[in-house]
Amino acid sequence: MTEARKHTEVAVGVLIRGDGALLLSTRPEGKAYAGYWEFPGGKIEAGETVEQALRRELHEELGITIAEAHAWKVTEHDYPHALVRLHWCKVHAWSGEFEMREGQRMCWQQLPLEVTPVLPGAMPVLAWLAEERGLPTPSI
Repeated sequence: MTEARKHTEVAVGVLIRGDGALLLSTRPEGKAYAGYWEFPGGKIEAGETVEQALRRELHEELGITIAEAHAWKVTEHDYPHALVRLHWCKVHAWSGEFEMREGQRMCWQQLPLEVTPVLPGAMPVLAWLAEERGLPTPSI
């Protein structure tokens, strides 16, 4: 009998600009799925809330300080390297200049996204965002 895989808890920020554009960044070299586009965020450390983790991760990765993070959805995705539970938060306000501190690339995208490939765990969220905006469900 195989042992059940333990979830890795991850806080994810869906940064939404005033014009509705979404911030995506690439996964850095040396990490699983390097080069794939994703919403920024990272692992929740012991004792952290989702918002505390997201605030820390976005400052570490992007150099920004977020205002409020609005808890939105929770999804799970089973990658070959990790079983993740993704805590999605919408973020509409932040301060600071974006710095790609892990050598990643970033871009603002309207739906449907023009960048590929996108991390598989983000697909349900892209579908929900499209639905909220009355757009066709993405088929990336």
